[in-house]
Amino acid sequence: MSLRNFRTSNPVFNDYFWNDGKSSSNTMSVAGIFIKSMIGILVIAAITAYLWKLNENGTSMHWFTLGGMLGAIVMSVLISVRHNWAPFLVPLYIIAKGFFLGGFSAYAHRNFPELPYQAIGVTIVTFFVMLLLYQFRIIVVTKKLRSVVITATVSIMVVYLISWILSFFGIKTYIWGTSWFAIAFNILAAIVASFALLLDFDYIERYKNKAPKQKEWLATWGLLATLIWLYVEVLRLMQKLAIRF
Repeated sequence: MSLRNFRTSNPVFNDYFWNDGKSSSNTMSVAGIFIKSMIGILVIAAITAYLWKLNENGTSMHWFTLGGMLGAIVMSVLISVRHNWAPFLVPLYIIAKGFFLGGFSAYAHRNFPELPYQAIGVTIVTFFVMLLLYQFRIIVVTKKLRSVVITATVSIMVVYLISWILSFFGIKTYIWGTSWFAIAFNILAAIVASFALLLDFDYIERYKNKAPKQKEWLATWGLLATLIWLYVEVLRLMQKLAIRF
């Protein structure tokens, strides 16, 4: 790593952390991913703020949350199997996630106004901590680590899926309560989401300036999906602790 081309005060996207070497307008770049991610975050924030206002006026968030979640799942499946559709599907995924997050966090914003902002702060801090751990190779992304993180992520998602399906039959599983077991599950999920960021960083580093330009959409999708997952887990954990104490 070199400090010769240190040009920006942003420690994430300067050459010290992401030395691009020879860049090309036809290949995936860190700057392209950054711009797309920031636009996506702004869109999600705008939709979320709008839904919060609707919720304060008495509008139910149930269908917004459910529709956003299902839409995001459908978009994610399509992106996974049709990578070349990513430039069209990722914006739709972002909009769906905006509705999901808006509806999901509306309860917390209405009953615990400071919690969503605190969760955002924790998510941002975690992002930078994991970036530093990755960049300075304090944690190295090996095949074994990648396998463990992916396995843990899939397992957690399967638990959520099963619990969601059971809820339609009136069966409430342990992960939705405020028991210590439910809190421990949230903590575990947040830790796995944090480590999933390392896989996103590794993907970006391995393919920047090599993969086609449209791969930026895939990298953006992966990074946003992980950040949103981390935020959701942190917010759920804070809600449970606030209710319990």
